[in-house]
Amino acid sequence: MNDAPEIPRIAALLADPARASMVWTLIDGTTRPAGELAFAANVSAQSASAHLAKLVEGGLLVAESQGRHRYFRIAGADAAHLIESLASFSAKAARRVPPQPALVRAMPSHFLHARTCYDHLAGEVAVEILEAMRQARWLVEDGPQYKLTRLGKGQLAALGVDAGSEGRGRRAFARSCVDLTQRRPHLAGALGAALLDLYTREGWIVRAPRSRVVSVSPKGAAAFSRVFGLAV
Repeated sequence: MNDAPEIPRIAALLADPARASMVWTLIDGTTRPAGELAFAANVSAQSASAHLAKLVEGGLLVAESQGRHRYFRIAGADAAHLIESLASFSAKAARRVPPQPALVRAMPSHFLHARTCYDHLAGEVAVEILEAMRQARWLVEDGPQYKLTRLGKGQLAALGVDAGSEGRGRRAFARSCVDLTQRRPHLAGALGAALLDLYTREGWIVRAPRSRVVSVSPKGAAAFSRVFGLAV
């Protein structure tokens, strides 16, 4: 019996550029219709339907029906982690090329500044936050992951972030995710998601409708300065 993991099957799902574009469009955690994903991947509706069926069958996406329309989203944290990890690895492998390829230079400045990456913050702001947490010794590196220090637990508790899930569950508590535009890590994992919840709940950031882009509010600019010493 061959009990090797089905790496070739999953790799084949994401090897197609159209399917890769579709899952990356959904990495912000949104639910989108097939037509929008077809447009994002630059394929016909019929082709998009076939691609989406394969992604659903492969466990990377789930489909929801609303009337005559079908909507799609990332299947969950495990699928998102897989996609993010592949994207991060590709960014690391591309370090031999200039740090800002033409694709990145063409991106809008607000997209580079702050956006979501599935359920955590990405972009320049997120990279600076992680660096500030490391410099302040809230977090210490542990391979590709981070451990929360006693100081960090206290500081997060003061912000209303529950760090009690550290070390429990299948999901990494705090891990490095290489930012595709900044080429430096931002914070992912359960802690990254909890911090994004904080920023949204407290009105530090404002999400743009149907977009990964977020903007920092005046309240958020003051809070990021006070908590992390950042000028955003």
